[in-house]
Amino acid sequence: METFTRSIDALIASYESSGGINHRTGQNLPSKEAVHAIVADLETLAFPGYRQEDGIDDTNAAFVIGELAHRTARALVNETTKSLEYGYRLGGRSGCPAACHLEARSLVQDLFDALPGIRSVLMEDVAAAFDGDPAAKSTEEVILSYPGLEALTVHRFAHFLWNRGIPLIPRMMSEYVHAKTGIDIHPGATIGGRFFIDHGTGVVIGETAVIGRNVKIYQGVTLGALSVRKCEGDHKRHPTIEDGVTIYSGATILGGGTVIGAGSVIGGNVWLTTSLPPGSRVYVPQGDFIVDCKD
Repeated sequence: METFTRSIDALIASYESSGGINHRTGQNLPSKEAVHAIVADLETLAFPGYRQEDGIDDTNAAFVIGELAHRTARALVNETTKSLEYGYRLGGRSGCPAACHLEARSLVQDLFDALPGIRSVLMEDVAAAFDGDPAAKSTEEVILSYPGLEALTVHRFAHFLWNRGIPLIPRMMSEYVHAKTGIDIHPGATIGGRFFIDHGTGVVIGETAVIGRNVKIYQGVTLGALSVRKCEGDHKRHPTIEDGVTIYSGATILGGGTVIGAGSVIGGNVWLTTSLPPGSRVYVPQGDFIVDCKD
């Protein structure tokens, strides 16, 4: 027991020497468990009756959804307040926690005001998955079981919060669903409606990627950055994918100046770092790289 006590003492000393501890009396960061619960509740608000056993019927829908919305809002205000306090500390500013709590309430109100619009876009995504996958037998199947839709659902909430400058929480949300689905979408990525990720495992979409409407991508696709220095982090580093593009499995498209024109088809395992005009076809037959661009 004495040996074990020494081990604990050494562990505690390592927190002071190496960092990595969040002191309740000092820093107070968002809780991972709380953010995960918020994600589950937001998914339920997006698709009531699909994500949790909430017992919704025609007679109690308003009550059940209202209770869930109030619970989610309270939790999100609490965690957002912590995130804003962190942002203040990072920027060397003062004025929290009272100002941060008021700002958090306003930001969460904005999110809930936007929920009907977010749901409308998500239903477009559901329709795109159903229309684009011959294996899909119903929209219910898509909502219940498609990892691409789950990753996209969380992304649309995280992206809203990211655009409003909330630190930490959007990344925590995106990395949580990344661990669940194998789909890595940075909350900063801008994604248009009717987006479909088929299969999904290994998809990576970077922070400054811009994706238009009616885009379909398959597993293993990377929309990434060329190697850049840390100081260039605020520049556009990831590609733009215009409307109606299809990108097949294993394709890698890199660079902030790379634009894939509308209606193009990118074949499996293609590597691109240059732009393509609309209507292009790029594929690799038997190891030979071929580009077929429409006039």
